[in-house]
Amino acid sequence: MLERIRRALGRPSQSSGLSPSSPVGYPSDPWPPAGEVIMPSIAAEDLVPKFEAEFSKVGGTAHRASAPDDLNQIIRGILTTSAATAVVMSRSPLLARLGLADRLRALGLSVTVWSLPSSSESGGMDEQSRGAHGQSTDDSFREQCFRARVGITGVDFALAESGSLVLSSVTEGSQLASLAPPVHVALYTRSQVLGSLEEVLERMSPIANPGRSVVFITGTSRTADIEQILIRGVHGPGEVHAILVGDSCLT
Repeated sequence: MLERIRRALGRPSQSSGLSPSSPVGYPSDPWPPAGEVIMPSIAAEDLVPKFEAEFSKVGGTAHRASAPDDLNQIIRGILTTSAATAVVMSRSPLLARLGLADRLRALGLSVTVWSLPSSSESGGMDEQSRGAHGQSTDDSFREQCFRARVGITGVDFALAESGSLVLSSVTEGSQLASLAPPVHVALYTRSQVLGSLEEVLERMSPIANPGRSVVFITGTSRTADIEQILIRGVHGPGEVHAILVGDSCLT
């Protein structure tokens, strides 16, 4: 039986005298030496274009905001298209620096921002572990996340090689705000774009309390379990936007 399978696969017969572990046309050791880089590194100037290209391939929409007016226009466009009247936001240093909550309230939107004590203020516990102690997930914030049309978060990193948004539970409220609403908007800066997973892990390892969970968001939620028909937005957002925030937006 095994001999027939070998012939069907074009593998050499055991009786041929060739080692079955080294079929014709295959190297005896197909794996690279330990520590050898399999994927080439991405040049610094190509990180953002690479991230945007990969992000678009998985169904995301990439934007660039070079000035405050650009950022306002992009966010307004997303909110208008999604017919949003309520927005939820994670507690992110970038969002706070932009004063985004006040900007959105000025547009007449209902804005709910994660407001529980931070990890440092609650004894170093992250979002999930505080939940186990009855402190983490504010029920009202959870309810607002499922009612809101749009969730806005920062990110820990943007991973260029796969177009992934990396969010940890240290950024309070980011997991609920990025998963519950049908539209997720993530803001990031150029310095947060890294080329490879190895770089992401290296950056996170020195963090004393990186959080109990790290989420890699690679495009929109999608499933084809039912009749092999691709459906978006079943288990999470069906629409994901990533906005590169330029330096002039932060001055």
